[in-house]
Amino acid sequence: MVSHSGLITVMQRAARKAAPRMRRDFGEVEHLQVSRKGPADFVSMADKRAEQTVVDELRHARPDWGLLLEEGGEIAGNPDKPRWVVDPIDGTSNFLHSIPHFAVSIAVQEPVPGGKGWKDVTAGIVYQPLTDEAFWAEKGSGAWLDDRRLRVSARRDLSEALVATGIPYKGHGNLKRWDKILDAVSPEVAGIRRFGSAALDMAWVAAGRFDGFWEEDLKFWDIAAGIILVKEAGGFVSDFRGADTGLANGQVLAANDQLHSKLHKLVGGSLR
Repeated sequence: MVSHSGLITVMQRAARKAAPRMRRDFGEVEHLQVSRKGPADFVSMADKRAEQTVVDELRHARPDWGLLLEEGGEIAGNPDKPRWVVDPIDGTSNFLHSIPHFAVSIAVQEPVPGGKGWKDVTAGIVYQPLTDEAFWAEKGSGAWLDDRRLRVSARRDLSEALVATGIPYKGHGNLKRWDKILDAVSPEVAGIRRFGSAALDMAWVAAGRFDGFWEEDLKFWDIAAGIILVKEAGGFVSDFRGADTGLANGQVLAANDQLHSKLHKLVGGSLR
């Protein structure tokens, strides 16, 4: 049994506490109350219930920490303490269409001293309620799937690589830019997948299931936990320019240590 910090215990407890209701809602998805949040972007009562359950658990454990929430927005806490970054259901569209590929994502982000903003993610969990898989990582302690240590894949050649992405859709993303990237990447790799959950895509890069992942027009809560997972599994995470600047521009390029630079050349070169 691998030992981990109390912080990981708190995140796992929060994610797992929300899971039973999510599984019930998933089984009765046609009865969910669904409201429009934007073009082709839906939020369900399941999202709201899951977020509230997770938030209640996190605030009970760390009452003075702030939160950045997909549904609830930013909630201020002690500016000298970390904050939680929470996406209660990453892959909402999958959830609402009865596609069993979604996750709870929770991350810890450290403050800049003096309350001047936010910097590194230092811990995170991506939890898949249907498979009961908990991908978690903490800075300096590695990345794990439950009690099994994770490492990114060892593939060196793009011709053998399986890469994931997100595809622009109504109201989200730039299809012309994505087409340029696809035209550059697809002839060089063994395959490209689009499964619809950035959090799980990055967790799967950490687990070596995918060799790389790129997407843009993302929110920070989509990728916060995935960033620490990939890094602690031995991979690299950057934006399309190759910069590691907190990825605040909504771009992410993640891959193993052998393929990141090669993918970066393809992705970045296609946009010049």
